[in-house]
Amino acid sequence: MNIKYIRLNPSQLLLLVFLFFIILGTILLKLPFATTESVSWTDALFTATSAMTVTGLAVVDTGTAYTLFGQLVIVMLIQVGGLGIMSFAVLIFIMLGKKIGFKERLLIQQALNQTSLGGIIKLVKNLFIFSLSIELIAMLLLAIRWVPEYGWGKGMYYSFFHSISAFNNAGFSLWPDNLMGYVGDPLVNLVISSLFILGGIGFTVLVDVWYKRSFKKLSLHSKLMIVGTLVLNVIATVIVFSMEYNNPDTLGPMSLGDKFWGSYFQAVTTRTAGFNSLDIGSLHEATITLMLLFMFVGAGSASTGGGIKLTTFLVIVLSVLTFLQGKKQITVGRRSIKDEVIFRSLSISAISILFIFLAVLLLNITEPIPFLKLLFEVISAFGTVGLSMGITADLSNIGKIIIVFIMFLGKLGPLTFAFSLAKPEQEKIRYPSEDVLTG
Repeated sequence: MNIKYIRLNPSQLLLLVFLFFIILGTILLKLPFATTESVSWTDALFTATSAMTVTGLAVVDTGTAYTLFGQLVIVMLIQVGGLGIMSFAVLIFIMLGKKIGFKERLLIQQALNQTSLGGIIKLVKNLFIFSLSIELIAMLLLAIRWVPEYGWGKGMYYSFFHSISAFNNAGFSLWPDNLMGYVGDPLVNLVISSLFILGGIGFTVLVDVWYKRSFKKLSLHSKLMIVGTLVLNVIATVIVFSMEYNNPDTLGPMSLGDKFWGSYFQAVTTRTAGFNSLDIGSLHEATITLMLLFMFVGAGSASTGGGIKLTTFLVIVLSVLTFLQGKKQITVGRRSIKDEVIFRSLSISAISILFIFLAVLLLNITEPIPFLKLLFEVISAFGTVGLSMGITADLSNIGKIIIVFIMFLGKLGPLTFAFSLAKPEQEKIRYPSEDVLTG
């Protein structure tokens, strides 16, 4: 892990390491004993990228197109991509008794999207303890449901695969219809949704809650994430339940209990999880529109999910409210938010919208597919969600490469990608200000 002689900034090195693992995964998935059918290089690249970026979009059925070896490659890519390459590197170096230098800490800081170097190594250690413990508990709970149904071997394996896929917000499933067969199953719904909510809320929040055990003592970031996640999930569940209640292709034929579970699961999964218990292509367009917003917002910083991040969205909303109130400073819970955070949030959102627009434009040129379905696919890829209206396998090779790039961008983050291309410089000169007409 000695990067002393590599003249790359952390963003550039992180980008290259991600590319290396994606290429390695592509090669492994092209091995003869990794598949049960012919899989092209483009499809292998797409699958490896989708797993490494914990997206979940699939061009072939994971449960039938790949052998046990191929599925294990996918689940390992999910684990490495979700918990972070640098986190695994830190664990290995700690086990070997190696010293982790300042440059390495900078790289870890970039990978985990942290604002300071303080406590980075401790955060990584806690990340592994929490993550593996949660995945193990979830696997045992899912086994209660699936071992009686599939037997010990297959039941435990399915529990193992889906617990890792869910906690890392990947959305990969071994069933062709994902989790539609368990739409009304309380155990599967609660365990899977708890996994991707915990994985998507962010490791810094989980550590903060574990050590402080009091909402009042939590950091502002943790408070915003917890309250924001709860509010958005409740609002989304109510809206999906209301919109799809009489839809004959989704909730319509179900019992009241199944309607609740179906609307709850499909509402919360849009925050980058990618599992579906309802047929996405059969949802009303109003429901799809709501899902576009939630996929764009995504999960929390330093989490396994993607999107612009919930706190970024909340900062922008608070900025607008502050401006409308005629105030000069954003304050939340007797704490003010720095201008630097506001600029960063606006930059992330602007760059994200620009890339999404360009991707949709290109796909409209290359793919004979309706606009809404293409927009849904692109935002799903950017938010590393993995939900699809059923067009992924129908994309041309060019279309698949465009989605691969968007998944890669969504996982690394727009600013990390931008910084890898152009190193930001510190301003040395301050110029006089002048008003510009806006609005």
